[in-house]
Amino acid sequence: MTDFQKRVYDALLLIPEGKVTTYKILGDFIGCKSSQAIGQALTRNPHAPQVPCHRVIKTDRTIWWYAFWVSEKRSILHAEGVYFDSNDILEDPHAIYYFA
Repeated sequence: MTDFQKRVYDALLLIPEGKVTTYKILGDFIGCKSSQAIGQALTRNPHAPQVPCHRVIKTDRTIWWYAFWVSEKRSILHAEGVYFDSNDILEDPHAIYYFA
């Protein structure tokens, strides 16, 4: 695991169940301007779902690819109380977590 990946995974552990964050918010929190780099770290997460990479969505509030399938990510988030409409857009914008 690289230092960058550790920073990403440590930040993910701060996101409470029932909340999601965006690639951009996560990147800003850890000092990374590249959503693609964040995505690559999430793809390599060896501790999913305990390190909750499934709690990261796109800035436009749409659900995005997960290590398995979008349907599985949607199902996991639904079980945590996070809901998406039929267009895969986050229903409650208050579910977005902003790091303090």
